[in-house]
Order: sequence, then structure tokens, then C-alpha cells
Amino acid sequence: MRVVIIGGVAGGMSAATRLRRLSEDIEIIVLEKGPYVSFANCGLPYYVSGEISERSELILQTPEQLKKRFNIDVYPETEAIKIDRASKHVTIQSHGKQEQLTYDKLILSPGAEPVIPAIPGLDQATNVYTLRNVPDVDKIVAAVKNEQPKNAVVIGAGFIGLEMAENLKHLGINVTIVEAAPQLLPPLDEEMAAFVEKELKQKGITVYTGAGATSFKDSGKTIELSSGETITSDFTILSIGVKPASDLAVAAELETGLRGGILVDQSYQTNDPDIYAVGDAIVVKQQITDEEALISLASPANRQGRQVADVIAGVNRKNQGSIGTAIVRVFDLQAASTGLSERQLRNNGLDYKAVHTTSKNHAGYFPGSQSITMKLLFHPVTGKIYGAQAIGADGVDKRIDIIATAIKADLTVLDLPELEFTYAPPFGSAKDPVNMIGYAAANIIEGFSENIQYYELKDELDKGAFLLDVRNPNEITANGQLLQAVNIPLDDLRERLDELPKNKQIIVSCQSGQRSYLAERILKNNGFSVKNLDGAFQIFSNIYPQEVIK
Repeated sequence: MRVVIIGGVAGGMSAATRLRRLSEDIEIIVLEKGPYVSFANCGLPYYVSGEISERSELILQTPEQLKKRFNIDVYPETEAIKIDRASKHVTIQSHGKQEQLTYDKLILSPGAEPVIPAIPGLDQATNVYTLRNVPDVDKIVAAVKNEQPKNAVVIGAGFIGLEMAENLKHLGINVTIVEAAPQLLPPLDEEMAAFVEKELKQKGITVYTGAGATSFKDSGKTIELSSGETITSDFTILSIGVKPASDLAVAAELETGLRGGILVDQSYQTNDPDIYAVGDAIVVKQQITDEEALISLASPANRQGRQVADVIAGVNRKNQGSIGTAIVRVFDLQAASTGLSERQLRNNGLDYKAVHTTSKNHAGYFPGSQSITMKLLFHPVTGKIYGAQAIGADGVDKRIDIIATAIKADLTVLDLPELEFTYAPPFGSAKDPVNMIGYAAANIIEGFSENIQYYELKDELDKGAFLLDVRNPNEITANGQLLQAVNIPLDDLRERLDELPKNKQIIVSCQSGQRSYLAERILKNNGFSVKNLDGAFQIFSNIYPQEVIK
């Protein structure tokens, strides 16, 4: 049997090597349009700044190595230009020459390609680059070296855009980020993304949100924004998103779905029984909602490649879907998410609750502890976990990985306090941040706490609610206070209950939400009607700094 794989890197090479491990009898041929069939595309931004110092470190396997170790025939710089399903052959083109290659089974792993919008003047811009592969990064590195740009613009504030912004800044270049959406990092909700924006600005990066590029002039040196502002750029990275590279599949009349993604069943089979597809080009099942999704991430692509090899080799393996788990480093911050965001839950009409907590990455008394702010989204009755987000300087990956595992295992928020983790002061806390956010969510489900979100506070106050700040006076002096808030420190609260209205809804706030929960319990046990401002001053002031008195 001959298996031809179109596209290497994560999905294609995982399929090829797994297939060889399962059988020595299958002929395996990999076609790669570019010069490199196996490279670390997620590491490309870090090569730009020199954090990854050697270009060779990006190249994981060569065709010669793959032939010697796996007996796989790899054809680099070979493009598949047509699939003839009736005769089961692929027309390939290499260095101007065409030929036909027959197959018994065909695996499509073409990946995704950058979205290039139809912006006036973009086709005349000579200083605009995209980043998808090693040749792309070679062009970027050469341009930075030869042109020595002073001002760079990154259009698009997703994961790759932010990584490029950071690495360009490390080279001493003035960097501006332009994002058409109202916030950075679409997988995060706005109050969590606000931490990232603050970090970028503190590191000297100019950020425009809610302002897309509307035209390029002067060969790309001048960029006009939808806000009416004009910025100059010596060097521009276009990173506004990707789309499935499915043109070959469409031409072969394979069925496609969401945004042109190739439709496959649980065995990665297309509507042609001898053609399979994996990776960024396919439509997957969002495992939480069972809806169609495009999830362009390395981990799912690698898993899919391995699983399709199992299927072809006769192993019973099913694609269970993906939940979308990702992380990015932005200077001294880590930002990660898994599952659904609050915005997605609203769009899907799902009933949910949200809770924020701030905890230390390891024991607070041990030197070097850092705060991790987490957000958990869950069903208010069953406790089903919908998603989570986290921001912090260290330990964010561990906590989001745990929540992602909990989602895959169908655990609920009530299971999170039961999870046991390794603990010693340098590594964690006796009550891990995951345990703590589980306790907070359980309190809501079990009726011990009722919270409101930052965006609900104004409506509550307009209805006549009383806002109580239980921080200490020195914190208010240092950080400011929310408008209309009355300050009674938590430790004084029991002695000053007579200062609070029994006939009004009381909203309690502190710095991050823990002390306000303690105040909520004191007040409820004394007959007051109380709600906790989730995330408290930290979240509210970050998203609405204009509402803070300093």
C-alpha cells in the first residue's frame, strides 16, 4: 500500500512517522511545498530576536534523516497541484516539472495560511511581511539586518502578533500594535486581556485597539487607521489570522465547511473514502459544545496526525475533538486559556457563571512568589467546566493545563478542590490556585456566595446598591478607590455593622475578592443582603481606570 501525505510539519510528519512505526510494509511519501518538511514553526518569532540563536535549531528533521531512520520518502519543494480522485493520483510540480504520483490512501495536511485582507495599497507595500515558515522568517531576519528599521508595526494582536511584537522590541525597535477588535488576544475575555495590554504599554509598546488598518501609502511607510489616525512604519508584520489552506481539497470537490475548512468524520475521512485530512486545514468538533470549530494549534495537529495513521493501519481510533488550549509569553507575563470564553458562552446562549481568584504560584512566604489571576467559567447548577483563563508571571501553564485536563476528563468545579498536587514551598501552595478557584466556584453553586461581574456594577449602583470597600486605608491611598465606595476595613466590620443599610443591596469589594468574600459571609450571617464584586478592585480598575479615584 502506498500512502501519500500532502504537507509535513506537525500533522503530516506525525502521521508519516507513526505509520512507519506501525508497519514496515507501507510505502510512505511526503510532499512538502516548501524547502523544510519538519521545522519548529512555533519557535520562529524567537529566532527573530536571537533568543533562539541558531537557525539550525528550527529544523527538526531533514529528508535524509527521515529516509535513514524511518524509510520515508520526502519530496521538499514539491507542490501538489491537482488530485484526480477517479484514477487516484496526484499531479505534483517541482522546479517547473510536473508528474503524476499514484496513491492508495491520501492524507491532506496543508495547514493554514495567513489571511491577507483587501486593504488599499497593501499590494504596493514593500515592507510588509507574514510569518508562517522558515523562508518567511529568513526574509524578516534579513530585512531587520539590512534595513535596520526604527519603527515597526504589528497588525493583529493574536498569539503570533504579540510574540513578534515582543521579539522586535527586544531588538531595540519601536513597536506599535494595531488591532481592529476592541481588545487584544481574542481567546481571552476583555478584563483578562487588559492585563496583557497594560504589560505591553509598560514595556514601551504603543497599542491601538478598535482601530484596523484601512490603507497603506508610500509603499507601506504610512498606514491609515479606521480611527482616523496615521502611523508610520519602516517594517510591518501582518498577523491578523489564518485560514485553512484548502484550495486543493476544494478543487478536488472534497466537502468543506466553516471558513473553507475540510470536513472529516471521526476517523479523519473526507467524503472520499481514500482521502483523509488533519491539522489546521480541517473543521474539528469543539468538544464542549459539539459545534464546528477551527483550532489552529500544534498539539491537536500532532495528535490528529498520529490518530489518522492508526486509522489507516487498522487501529480503532476516533477523533474526540478539541477544546483549544493555548499560552503566550508577553515580556514578564504569561497568558493562557482553555475551553470557551465568556464571550463564546454568551454567543452560544449557554447559562454560566464566572469567578475570578488571585493566588500565589507558590507559598507566599517563600522568596519569589508571584500572583496568578485566574478566571473560571462553569454551569451554575451542574458545575460543568466550560473554560478558564489565567494571567501571571510564573506557573500559569501548570494551572491552565490542569483545568484543560479536568475538562477533557469531564470533571466539574466540585472536583477541583479534591485534586492533589505536589507541594513544597518553592513549587506550590498547600491550597493550589486550582483548588482555590474550585472552592470559590463551589461556594457559588452551593449558595454560600453570590457574585456580580465588573460590567454589572454600574447597573447595581444605579438601582441604589451600597458599595462597600473592605480594604485597609493604606491600600486605598496607594491604589485608589472605586467611585461611590464606602470604606470599612474587614477587621473593623463586625464593630461597625450599624453603619450599613439593612434595606439596601450591599456590594462588597476588596483588592482581589478573597476578603470581600469573608465580608460577604459576615454580613449575610448578620442579616444583610450581599453580593461580592468578583475580582474586586483589581479587575474593575484594570478595565475601567477612569472609574477610580486616586
